[in-house]
Amino acid sequence: MNGMKSEPLDLFVVGGGINGAGIACDAAGRALTVGLCEMNDFASATSSKASKLIHGGLRYLETYEFRLVREALQEREVLLAKAPHLSWPMRFVLPHEPHLRPRWMLRLGLFLYDHLDWRMTLPKSIAVDLPSSKFGAGLKPGFKKGFVYSDGWVDDARLVISNLKSAREMGAKIYARHRCVSARRSEDGKLWNIELAGPGGVPIQLQARGLVNAAGPWVKRFLDEETQIKTPKRVRLVKGSHIVVPRLYEGDHAFILQNSDNRIVFVIPYEREFSLIGTTDIAVEEGEHPVCSPEEVTYLCDLVSHYMEKPVRPEDVVWTFSGVRPLFDDGDDNPSKVTRDYHLEVDGTPRTRAPILSVFGGKITTYRRLAEHALRDLQPYFPRMGGPWTDSRAVYDGEMADAPTFEQAFDNFVDGAAASKPALPKELVRILARRHGSGLEDMLENVKTVADLGRHFGGSLYEVEVRHLIRDEWAVDAEDILWRRTKEGLHMSPGEREAFALWLEEQRPNFT
Repeated sequence: MNGMKSEPLDLFVVGGGINGAGIACDAAGRALTVGLCEMNDFASATSSKASKLIHGGLRYLETYEFRLVREALQEREVLLAKAPHLSWPMRFVLPHEPHLRPRWMLRLGLFLYDHLDWRMTLPKSIAVDLPSSKFGAGLKPGFKKGFVYSDGWVDDARLVISNLKSAREMGAKIYARHRCVSARRSEDGKLWNIELAGPGGVPIQLQARGLVNAAGPWVKRFLDEETQIKTPKRVRLVKGSHIVVPRLYEGDHAFILQNSDNRIVFVIPYEREFSLIGTTDIAVEEGEHPVCSPEEVTYLCDLVSHYMEKPVRPEDVVWTFSGVRPLFDDGDDNPSKVTRDYHLEVDGTPRTRAPILSVFGGKITTYRRLAEHALRDLQPYFPRMGGPWTDSRAVYDGEMADAPTFEQAFDNFVDGAAASKPALPKELVRILARRHGSGLEDMLENVKTVADLGRHFGGSLYEVEVRHLIRDEWAVDAEDILWRRTKEGLHMSPGEREAFALWLEEQRPNFT
């Protein structure tokens, strides 16, 4: 057992999803000493299983969540600027179905969506004649009228890693695959005594002046079991499933499709050759191992086939993923209407009782603002902490030269990176730049030709990148690399994925 008593940390964060990573990053940048643990791989639960949209949530206007939508719209612009390699603007096409929502209602909703953030720089919404517009590409010819509006997309799992790397660079101690098995206040109540169980069950003991419970679907369980603090607050666990199919249409636009059950489903260009379709909303009791059921696959296929010129069948599905969203329980019986807003709860007393802040709910678009709110709520316990800083600082590896648009900043970076590596295919440089941003230069420091990239595993995955992901980004298993740090598993055959997993296992002794 690691029984050494070192100086207590200021703040220890439990949970390595986007909210925990964002809070750790923000706190480290305010000169607090920070630790964070995650019981599995980072972003392995909800934070890599969503629709990957940076959006205000157009449909949340129907439930009058104007504050949430406005905050999310403001954060959309901030995130696009902070992570130009991981995120980009996208146009969304909403075909009009008169029997579902009247045109006046859609026009009003889109007007509000365009103006709740008066500083919005993305193109505003427009009405379109679908048969004569490029935005009709992919739809059945029977759909005549529609609307087009702006939102954004983000690589969610890599955004988590970028925040963790930022926190680590600023001195945070990051514990991958370490479960917090106990957290109790000391006898005088001023510190948290924390015990972690690392790989192989090896225990680590730490102390911290404050604790953050960002355990996502397990937030209440962590309070009840690991800290034995009781709260009347609850989370509603709602499973959302997605399917991935070969690309359904040409063009960079996405679709937002209405269904007769009042739900909406997105069809999003994904990973160069595919379309991402989702999501469902199903109330569940536990969030351990969610899977996409055959019924969910059929539901998504049937809805998309109603709209799209190319029908989608269950046998077309090449990948599915499911995540459990830990929504703050506001008492609504309809899973689709439960608030997507977040709730922060602090238990503690300044100067006499060490705080624990618990995060209920939240969405990836507002993770940065959630972190600011969390640090604001903890400020009375840490009066010497620095002020807010994350709104104007790029995420780790997101530093790129200014350009008129978010897309141009990234394109200019790719042009420069490709020019410095003329023997590498420019498309490969672009793919790697999407994942690694300005960190691409260090990763490819000794690479001049494709041969220097090492073994090719399939898709756009090479040995140089794999070793970087293991050395610098806490990756351990094939799943970490193929489906979270990259999505190259989609571009590889089953045989290639199996061969990669075997190679990784053989190489493991060389990585430790």
